[in-house]
Amino acid sequence: MALADRRYMRDAYHPPRMATTLIIVLLVAFVLQSLLLFYGDIDLTEQLGLSVDGIRHGKVWQLLTFQFLHTCPWPLHVLFNCLGIYFFGRPVEEVLGSRRFLKLYFLSGTVGGLVQVATTAILPRHFDMPVVGASAGVCGLLAIFCSMYPMQEITTWLYFLPIQIRARWLLIFVGCFSLFGTLVPLGAIAHGAHLGGILVGIIYVRYGSRLRDMVPAWLRLPERPFQVRLRSAAPPKKLAWELLPKERDESDHFISSEIDPLLDKISTHGIQSLTERERKLLDAARKKLGGR
Repeated sequence: MALADRRYMRDAYHPPRMATTLIIVLLVAFVLQSLLLFYGDIDLTEQLGLSVDGIRHGKVWQLLTFQFLHTCPWPLHVLFNCLGIYFFGRPVEEVLGSRRFLKLYFLSGTVGGLVQVATTAILPRHFDMPVVGASAGVCGLLAIFCSMYPMQEITTWLYFLPIQIRARWLLIFVGCFSLFGTLVPLGAIAHGAHLGGILVGIIYVRYGSRLRDMVPAWLRLPERPFQVRLRSAAPPKKLAWELLPKERDESDHFISSEIDPLLDKISTHGIQSLTERERKLLDAARKKLGGR
């Protein structure tokens, strides 16, 4: 994958304001949903929850609105999703930025909704009931985080016992569990939506640039210059440039021999595995390519 297509790998920091805003929006929506249900006898899931019957009748807005609703009246559903956004969404937004964070979150939720509808309509013995929740988007964020930092140690809970597990194994477990639940329905959980969100996250991190290259140039949307704010002071400009070849015809060979291995290392072990010199080298290459 080319250096310019791995912008999320840069040592950049974006304050996770949008993740916090999203958590607040979900909590407010849950309170309003509960109030309407109890005091107005209005069940929003009938019109805004996602179902095969609703999509067949042209209610395509359900692919978006179901992501803002949750099971009432118990708040555990919305609270678990908010915790997922807090623990996985905030680190993702810090690296990708708010705009890309929101795009991927809602794309994961929408694709997850499509997978849920498709599996319910195609597979036998799948009961069509309104699906609600932000879980598909959260699973997309989880997949992005685990794919970017596969060796990161994560503490999870098995009943009341804390368990340390690497991110890559957590993703494998959640993905396999979601696949099994999609094929063999387990209660009222929308495993198909979870699976769709996970697939979006994995595909984005590992194959995003290849898919973008398949789109004709005249169909691609122009990208704005990607601005970053470094956590620490940038290295002296002269020192940074000295790390790179001077001639342009040498740059392509330099990138393939020096930069690509660094990107593979980040993909496997996370950006925190880079040494100080490797970070400076990657940052200097980014700046040079940006000035071409």
